[in-house]
Amino acid sequence: MNEALLRGLTPSVLGVLVRRGADFAVAEDAVQDALVEAVRVWPADPPRDAKGWLVTVAWRKFLDATRSDTARRRREDLVDEEPAPGPASAVDDTLQLYFLCAHPSLTPSSAVALTLRAVGGLTTRQIAQAYLVPEATMAQRISRAKRTVSGVRFDQPGDVATVLRVLYLVFNEGYSGDVDLSAEAIRLTRQLAAAIDHPEVAGLLALMLLHHARRAARTAPDGSLVPLAEQDRGRWDTASIAEGVEVLQTALARDRLGEYQAQAAVAALHADAPTAEETDWVQIVEWYDELARLTDSPVVRLNRAVAVGQADGPRAGLAALAALDGSLPRRTAVEAWLRERDGDLGTAARLYAEAAGKAPNLAERDHLTRQAARLNARRGPR
Repeated sequence: MNEALLRGLTPSVLGVLVRRGADFAVAEDAVQDALVEAVRVWPADPPRDAKGWLVTVAWRKFLDATRSDTARRRREDLVDEEPAPGPASAVDDTLQLYFLCAHPSLTPSSAVALTLRAVGGLTTRQIAQAYLVPEATMAQRISRAKRTVSGVRFDQPGDVATVLRVLYLVFNEGYSGDVDLSAEAIRLTRQLAAAIDHPEVAGLLALMLLHHARRAARTAPDGSLVPLAEQDRGRWDTASIAEGVEVLQTALARDRLGEYQAQAAVAALHADAPTAEETDWVQIVEWYDELARLTDSPVVRLNRAVAVGQADGPRAGLAALAALDGSLPRRTAVEAWLRERDGDLGTAARLYAEAAGKAPNLAERDHLTRQAARLNARRGPR
């Protein structure tokens, strides 16, 4: 059974049903039932037209479900309108489904879950495992999201920026359970790039490829974090880096700069450096200046302070950091790193320990705790 084929066909099959007038929530359930049927039937009797088979079965599942509803007249109309089996329409509704699943009325977590289910073709169990929540909880979240968007017209224009934010949220979840969400986000972004010609879609794809290329080197065998400067660059995926750079260069050539292209440019400069010492930090600062202009994000300014500390020295980095709110996530860790580079080991050790207490996950907390312990050991008895 070709699971990748099934998942790739999911959005186009769902799009056909919705375009025929099916309610989104019922149609999505019908498509999932058709996928289950395909897993059961196809190994022994593979269809000639996979999409056409799925459309036919999903439409019949949808009609079966609607027969118990109260709108009998509309049901009968739909039954009368049932198309004869045959090749599926060549119209690709994938893009509209992306927009629908990233509807502004949905919370980010609901939009992510619905995108993975309706566009990604993942099961509720897989999504629940990936987000480390009970399957019943995820089922309720998806059901509420489907009810929310069921009344939305399928032909309404969507917001590309919202879709990209949802995909980036998926990518940043990484790996949990039996689903690699980073790889899934790359697959979905490739799919979106094939459906829409937009430089920021290409920018996000490039950013994902460049970040994902470093994945194997990010953790040690014991699971501890390995900072970028200490990573074994021989373990980076050079094919993904080459593809990411090519996609980025094509997007930048269109001269419609956006935040994902600028972030990808920073990632490309890291990927281009043979060693950490050869990183072009001056250019990275310039790209962070562009990002700050585009987004006015405090997180961007925090990352810029790190780059300034590398390009112009720790005191310049501390000066850039001083303007940022002390409650900003990871600000304390950045200050600890800059203080260490400036030779103030006592303050740096204290700040590393403080940052560990604020860390958002266990791996980061352990890393910061080790940094504090390392500096305290260097300082000796007090």
